Amino acid sequence: MTARRAALAAAAVLLLTGCTSFADTVAAPGRPPGGPAVAEAACPAERAEPDPDRPDIAVDFALAADGRSVTGTETVVFTPDRDVRELVFRLVPNGPDSAASGSRLVVDDVRGEDVAGGRYESAEAADPGGLFVVELAGALGAGEPTEVELDFSLTLGSGAFDRFGVVEELSWWASGAPLLAWEPGVGWARDPFVGLRGETAATPVADTVVRVSAPAELTVLMTGAVAEPSPPVDGVRTWTSREPVARDVAVAVGPFSTTETTAPGGTRVTTGVLPGSDVPGEVLSDWTVAAIDELESLLGPFPFDTLSVALLPDFGGGIEYPSMILEATPIREILVHEVAHQWFYGMVGNSQYRDPWLDEAFASWAEAVVDPGTGLVPEEALTQPGPVGAAMDEFEDSDSYFGVVYNKGGAALLEAQQTAGDDAFVAAVRCYVDATAWQIATPADVHRALAHLPGAVDVLEDAQALDEDDGPR
Repeated sequence: MTARRAALAAAAVLLLTGCTSFADTVAAPGRPPGGPAVAEAACPAERAEPDPDRPDIAVDFALAADGRSVTGTETVVFTPDRDVRELVFRLVPNGPDSAASGSRLVVDDVRGEDVAGGRYESAEAADPGGLFVVELAGALGAGEPTEVELDFSLTLGSGAFDRFGVVEELSWWASGAPLLAWEPGVGWARDPFVGLRGETAATPVADTVVRVSAPAELTVLMTGAVAEPSPPVDGVRTWTSREPVARDVAVAVGPFSTTETTAPGGTRVTTGVLPGSDVPGEVLSDWTVAAIDELESLLGPFPFDTLSVALLPDFGGGIEYPSMILEATPIREILVHEVAHQWFYGMVGNSQYRDPWLDEAFASWAEAVVDPGTGLVPEEALTQPGPVGAAMDEFEDSDSYFGVVYNKGGAALLEAQQTAGDDAFVAAVRCYVDATAWQIATPADVHRALAHLPGAVDVLEDAQALDEDDGPR
């Protein structure tokens, strides 16, 4: 999710925290004129609906007056689809990179009618641990709901771009509350944290309400449709939003000037820039609307009713969250990559630890298709060692992770498209998107969508993104 682009900046930094753009390294095939053809494989009649029994989550954040810490309460109503005796939450700020910059998330209290206690598990994260386990008084059967409340304290790190940070009057946090680590149909995701600049979470979509209390003179941008803030009380205003299908949330609080508009497909777009920004708000808004429009023509309707983009200082790159982007380089191409993630991970989820290519390689592919001609595929992209489908713990360092998952993965999808033909391949990807919307997809889902395009499957098998075990079941 973040990297400064060599083709666009001489002092490129390939590997910064988050999600890097890919279009500068790809000579992409064009989009099929008139949209994708109907795939030979069976497609759903319409996009899948979110699970009606998905979790209900409400998070209250209170930003300290100095902007360096947040306290909050998270309320979760959870209905498992299999028997459980505990609830597991991922504490993303305690991961190696974030903790090194000073970020820290602590659960101060947990309560609920079914709650017996709580404990931390390390998961190879910093103190107090990467997981918080809520112990239940008894077994909770599939289909039985439970409600828990967690009070927490978040410290925002500084000194580098990350999901958490503070610079002067600007504060931002993403994955800043305990994150429900449930994979429907599978169970609790206890994957360890890794020392790479990437994500390791797997979370279901949830009907989510976010409330942020912050100094009244500042503006809040965040996941979801934001209502008018409350009147100031003792110098504080409260901002509220709702996103019915959020896997996670992001918040940015600062002296933003905002621009609001509506994309052609109906998505309400809010962009925020800081004083002295190199990019005017209207330009950032135009970039965002154009990216949504171009990607909708490739992938179908935008997944969310709203999209907010906060332009942070130029740390390099960007990080996507459902209906919210933290953009930290004023370059349009990086923004396109982050918007593509609204389909890949925002809507079509995946285990970011087990199958990171399912969001990163597909976002790189989508960016390259709608933004062709911005660069060339590195000669070594498809031949560099390492399986595209590797899990996060199989990469030696961030260089190999970005090179294989982003570059090689994106290049493999482009070659698969060239092999199968633009119309057929794009139609198959649309089938995959619609069939797995709001779920946690697996490589088997990709294989099913491409099964009628054996040439494309062969390309992805050669790149070790798919294998025979991923075949349709």
